[in-house]
Amino acid sequence: MNSAQRLVSESATTQSVGEGARGVATGADVRGNSVPRFVTQAGVSHLLAIPEEEVRRISRDAGLGRVERVGNEEETYFTYDELYQVGVLAARSKRRRDHYAVHRNTD
Repeated sequence: MNSAQRLVSESATTQSVGEGARGVATGADVRGNSVPRFVTQAGVSHLLAIPEEEVRRISRDAGLGRVERVGNEEETYFTYDELYQVGVLAARSKRRRDHYAVHRNTD
């Protein structure tokens, strides 16, 4: 189990996106205060200010998000807990890249 999967398994609030979902593909499921229950991949990218490719990589590596397919189109949805986890993993990845870049330049 890699560190990304370990973070996901340790999360106390991890749940299946499908639990309580009513029409995830259409975005119809909203909370009582009109806040959507899920965030799209593009939304995660925008909120965390990281490229969609990075969100896609983190999602794939950590097993986060749920892919919904309708016809030829597909969209990945994340719970708010998964959004948080993607942010943590993105920060760790950036810190690691920065650390290696600094040490590579000082060697």
